[in-house]
Amino acid sequence: MYHTIKWLGDGVSMLDQRLLPAKEVYTIYKNHKDVATAIREMVIRGAPAIGIAAAMGIALAAKTSAAKTFDSFKAELNAAADLQAATRPTAVNLFWAVERMKKIIADGASVEELTGRLEKEAEAILEEDIAINRAMGKNGARFFSDGDTVMTHCNAGALATGGYGTALGVIRAAVEEGKKIKVFACETRPYLQGARITAWELQKDGIPVTLITDNMAGHFMKSGEIKKIIVGADRVAENGDTANKIGTYSHAVLAKEHGIPFYVAAPISTLDPSTKNGAAIPIEERGIEEVAYIQGVQIAPEGIFIRNPSFDVTPAKYITAIITEKGVIENVAQNGIRHLQR
Repeated sequence: MYHTIKWLGDGVSMLDQRLLPAKEVYTIYKNHKDVATAIREMVIRGAPAIGIAAAMGIALAAKTSAAKTFDSFKAELNAAADLQAATRPTAVNLFWAVERMKKIIADGASVEELTGRLEKEAEAILEEDIAINRAMGKNGARFFSDGDTVMTHCNAGALATGGYGTALGVIRAAVEEGKKIKVFACETRPYLQGARITAWELQKDGIPVTLITDNMAGHFMKSGEIKKIIVGADRVAENGDTANKIGTYSHAVLAKEHGIPFYVAAPISTLDPSTKNGAAIPIEERGIEEVAYIQGVQIAPEGIFIRNPSFDVTPAKYITAIITEKGVIENVAQNGIRHLQR
């Protein structure tokens, strides 16, 4: 059985998602700087998963520290936490996990005590995430019927989390209830998370999956083949506006036009009441090579201008419901996230 991320006591094991589906390779990271690099370079990705990785990176910093005094030890840990937080700007789960670890650093009484507590906390964040995803799946499964064909965008499965998944977790829960569900996975340009990762996960689980290019989605909505849409999220603003992988907004607008329910599955840690609306969500722009090349093969001429925003924001008015582990927010545009804040 594959795993996204695992704490080994003296290191962190991650499945290198850049190599999927051709190779299933696990890399062990022995220091926090390498964990930060793995997050930045997309060895591991997905909002909950990078939060877990950051927490483990901080725990690893404590295990490997050579600080001579307790004060310098705590300073080193805070610097390690800041390094993890600086890896990617959009997914609020990253900052949530880092702040959770920082609170423990602030309360630490000794090197040995603090090191043990940070290790336990990082492992707890992983275990809690899997339980949260299963609860989310149960809360969301009721929206999906036997025989539904469901479209998803990007990867919001086990490999975007500690395990089980958010959007794919809801689909898995529906299947576990005995419902026959088929999935249309959008390829998700430019990084192809849908083609490389979502399709791989669903095939592993024996859930029927059909891969489509992103620009085919409207065609299949219009034809009536797609009955529901569910995606994950990297940050949900106070008013319900939701940031997710680039292309999500277009799918939501098309879903509204065709009367197709559009669901977001996200843990409470993704809800960000400090961000008032979607306009205030920072959008990461990644390197142009992700657009100009596919798996090392150049597909665009050199010297042209290229933009590569990694996320877009779907206004709350296009979202049918937000599914969390603590309940479901319906009438999102009217309710925002007020009654389900962290």
